[in-house]
Amino acid sequence: MKKILIPVTNHATLGTTDEANGTFAPELTHALQVFLDAGFDYDIASISGGAVPVYGTDMPEDAVNTQLLADATLQAKLANSIPVAQVDGDAYDAIFYPGGFGLLSDLAENEDFAAISAKHYEEGGIVAAVCHGPAALLPITLSNGEKLLAHTAVTGFTREEEVDYGTITNIPFLLEEALARNAARYSKVQPWGSFVVEDDRVITGQNPASAHAVGEAVTKHLNQ
Repeated sequence: MKKILIPVTNHATLGTTDEANGTFAPELTHALQVFLDAGFDYDIASISGGAVPVYGTDMPEDAVNTQLLADATLQAKLANSIPVAQVDGDAYDAIFYPGGFGLLSDLAENEDFAAISAKHYEEGGIVAAVCHGPAALLPITLSNGEKLLAHTAVTGFTREEEVDYGTITNIPFLLEEALARNAARYSKVQPWGSFVVEDDRVITGQNPASAHAVGEAVTKHLNQ
């Protein structure tokens, strides 16, 4: 059985504000639904381990999100995430970073998950991310000393979407700018449309609407 490692944030607020935040649930659930439908297993991990903050949980119009958040297995994994110190990267076939503003404050600069992802990628694994998730790709350094992004095309949450969402003044940094400065190429489409960039075994999606398509792209690669 294929297995996906899903690192999520421990940071429970939007930047340094007191606004509740963390991982944006639909970006986790919509990709996860694709993985489960494909028969894949998964683990939830975080830097510190234990219960992780999730928002976007009260969206009655989102049936996929509602159904999966009620799943006892997912609830248990979110309440007992694996600490990074206990993660065996060799046990997984892909790594998927869902978004949410929280990870801009921890996974975006965490060297432990970056090292796991670098080794996973160099050994033929898939690294995927959606929305703000690509921020977790920034610290990934390969064994030759080069950044993963240096030769990789990506997408991620845009400046326009930050403005629309009302978060532009409270985020720790602007993801679009960071990706444009560090990646080989940064691409985007009009705000809120589904958009995925596949560059070999690095798969990124622009925004929440892209989570399902990222899940499908990961699944396609794993089933090749």
